[in-house]
Amino acid sequence: MLTALVYGAGLLALTVVVHMTGMVLLFRWMLARLNGNRFWPVTWLLIRVAWGLIAIHLLEIAVWAAFYFGRGCLPDLESALYFSGVTYSTVGYGDLVLPEDWRLLGPIEGLTGILMCGLSTGLFFALISKLYAAEQKLPLR
Repeated sequence: MLTALVYGAGLLALTVVVHMTGMVLLFRWMLARLNGNRFWPVTWLLIRVAWGLIAIHLLEIAVWAAFYFGRGCLPDLESALYFSGVTYSTVGYGDLVLPEDWRLLGPIEGLTGILMCGLSTGLFFALISKLYAAEQKLPLR
């Protein structure tokens, strides 16, 4: 049990590093492209930001899956990716489960996914706030 918790803490930390690195790069890229509030350019920007965030989440899912596969928790890489995806997203079908020694990683990954999705939501909020401020002629911060 303690081993799973230690590995879970490490995987959580690695996930945060991956997420923040991706978000910083995405945020810098996004700010460089804010130019006006016309409907289609803004919509296209939001679509590309959503794609970028999904790519970041998929990379994080792959990190957890690599651990599951590397430790022999799941029989093959496809199963590990599937289990990690449904756990990270908190869908949790339950058709695949981790071995008893590792089962505490499931809730840790689910909570990590919730937190990372919250950070992604915050990025969207920041973008919309900047667009709204520009529309209202408020100073951008």
